[in-house]
Amino acid sequence: MKNNTISELSNEKLIKRRDLLKGFLIGIGIVWLFMIAFVIYIFATKDTSKFSFVVFLPIFILPVTLTPLLINVGLLNKEIKSRKL
Repeated sequence: MKNNTISELSNEKLIKRRDLLKGFLIGIGIVWLFMIAFVIYIFATKDTSKFSFVVFLPIFILPVTLTPLLINVGLLNKEIKSRKL
């Protein structure tokens, strides 16, 4: 998503896209918390010598992969504020 395409969106589409991305980020955040809780549970109840670093890799990678979405939500919020919606 580029800045010029954000500025070309109508008010309704702009708000709809922001709400969609926020909903997606909230859903993924909830899944991420469940992943952390599950790994902590497994780590606490099972023998930890069987686990490698690969088990924890998705938990560390997920926030990095969501960074572009967070940036886009920020850009959408700036455009909404500039239009005073």
